[in-house]
Amino acid sequence: MMTPTRTTGTERELLESTLDWARADLVDTVRGLSDLDARRRLVPSLTTPLALIKHATFAQRMWFQRTLGRLDEAECDGPLWEHRGFEVDADETVAGVIAGFENASARARSIAAGIDLDETREHPRMGVVSLRWIYLFMIAEFARHAGHGDILREQIEAAGPEVSGRSQ
Repeated sequence: MMTPTRTTGTERELLESTLDWARADLVDTVRGLSDLDARRRLVPSLTTPLALIKHATFAQRMWFQRTLGRLDEAECDGPLWEHRGFEVDADETVAGVIAGFENASARARSIAAGIDLDETREHPRMGVVSLRWIYLFMIAEFARHAGHGDILREQIEAAGPEVSGRSQ
């Protein structure tokens, strides 16, 4: 777990710093895992360490690009999957998925930079939300998934490395 970079400052500085901290913690749950280990399914759902990063990428696109930035889907920096990002394609790698997440993070920062914390947007399921709420929601979402990732990684490391032909 990374140490927060900021513990004092304005509300916005603290929200942005804490979101970046949560982003880094989530990515750290897959760094160093092999591509095979990062896609190991240890639960009945599609949740794997790599799928958590893909889902977080999807979440950033939905909340920052579509909702906050009001971008059309074609203007977003990647797909807005029906399965909410949990499906990992066979050709995807840990490095590639992390890069996609980091690109979505950078775009989220850019979109949010010029928007006041109290500015609101309409979300199809949640109703009216402010940027402040989006920051808090994303911090909670990424922290929750980092916890999931930590548990999955602990199970993967305890079981030993994935070997081609062996399924978990």
